[in-house]
Amino acid sequence: MAQAEGGYYVPHGSNWPIIGSVGMTTLVVGIAMYLEGMGIGTWVLGAGALITAWMVIGWFGDVIRESVKGLYSDQVDRSLRWGMIWFIFSEIMFFAAFFGALFYARTLSVPWLSGEDPATSRLLWDSMALNWPTAGPGNAAMDFQPMGPWPLPTINTLILLTSGLTLTVAHHALKEGNRAKLITFMWMTVALGVIFTGFQGYEYYEAYAHLNLRLETGIYGSTFFMLTGFHGMHVVIGTILLLVITLRCMKGHFRPDSHFGFEGAAWYWHFVDVVWLGLYIFVYIL
Repeated sequence: MAQAEGGYYVPHGSNWPIIGSVGMTTLVVGIAMYLEGMGIGTWVLGAGALITAWMVIGWFGDVIRESVKGLYSDQVDRSLRWGMIWFIFSEIMFFAAFFGALFYARTLSVPWLSGEDPATSRLLWDSMALNWPTAGPGNAAMDFQPMGPWPLPTINTLILLTSGLTLTVAHHALKEGNRAKLITFMWMTVALGVIFTGFQGYEYYEAYAHLNLRLETGIYGSTFFMLTGFHGMHVVIGTILLLVITLRCMKGHFRPDSHFGFEGAAWYWHFVDVVWLGLYIFVYIL
């Protein structure tokens, strides 16, 4: 079993890292096979997803049980906090890459191909005039409508901002020892996350069914769905995290002076909120 030696945490032997490696490798291979049109790709993808989910549930379960048993010291708490900080930083860089692709297409590629650089424009796409949003020179004649900020994106913005507020209220309730208030506002936050996901799913339906806006709609479609899609995936993950934290709150796992599990999930959710604000401004409005 895990134990603390000299104030430093010594973890027990675990098979979860290798299981996670197998699961994630299988998942990525399955995605590649699916994108290549291989029929077995769906089955490989599903198997990888199940193995990865098994690893996440099992590994997090071990961590929760060790924490509840009081095996973690202050040093472990600091390590967990730094680990979460670096994880969120990696997520910031992940989204920065996609925002960078969006800004590059809008502020550099489109002007170049529209004649700002005559040599490039004449060589590649002679007499091509483009304005954002555009599907790109190869799909210049594609008939589609961009997704505007009203009503669904604006409603979803209000939902996410409200969820950040309810989560903050829950956090203060936890520090005050008000468990009834804590649980109530945590369930409100989880519900708002589910509602956001439902509205985004409906937004995608509208995009495909009525706007002819799809992933293959050139540069606009690809950047739109990559940014909003990955954000939606993070909302789903964050909602699951908050659900687990809520159930743990109901079991009395957290104390006013010791609740990093709660704080880590809250940090992640606030990060998701901030990313959405960037999406709302640069994808839907500008």
